[in-house]
Amino acid sequence: MGEEPGSSGSVAPLLIACALGIEQLALRSGERAGAPGPFTVVRTGMGPAHARRAVARTLGQEPWRDAVVIASGFCAGLAPGMHPGDLIVADETRGPEGADGITPCTGTELLVRALSRALPGRTVHTGPLTGSDHVVRGHERAELRATGAIAVDMESAATLRTALEAGPRPVAAVRVVVDAPEHELVRIGTVRGGISAFRVLRAVLPAFFEWHRSLLLPRR
Repeated sequence: MGEEPGSSGSVAPLLIACALGIEQLALRSGERAGAPGPFTVVRTGMGPAHARRAVARTLGQEPWRDAVVIASGFCAGLAPGMHPGDLIVADETRGPEGADGITPCTGTELLVRALSRALPGRTVHTGPLTGSDHVVRGHERAELRATGAIAVDMESAATLRTALEAGPRPVAAVRVVVDAPEHELVRIGTVRGGISAFRVLRAVLPAFFEWHRSLLLPRR
């Protein structure tokens, strides 16, 4: 973890949380110009417990106490027709089996527009992002889809709920589909799909910065 280049201004800093080293690499290697304030990309480790600990620890330190928080990285798409490299912008996150509850996201429409400008031609899906404590396969995917969720990951719900428990702030979740009903990770084409998702994740920072600027949150 470490502060990335950015102006110090009066805008609250931005904390981007992801689980995996490859996600952190993609986010850190993206275009970083235009950040409205300090930002950091924090690798939490896999699973909700790791996400809670890492986010709580970071938000307990300066200068991140008032940070705006985005949960990002890869996810599994639940809807038929989704492809690796599609973007998911959550309007709410849902924890697994009641844990972490339902957390509404901030400025979803602003994020969708910003991502559409940053990644023209990429499909952006909006809806509930649900949580799981394990990799979802087969019938579980259909069961989660039946609840209205459009995608699943293991950390977003825990990340956003922990962020709000540390104090009121804007929160969002943006994920890139790497695994979808017709493109499961165990199938041929996984590598190509993973490369596509990695490239998309590398390109999201300008959209995050645009959304962040639109919030205009002064430090308390």
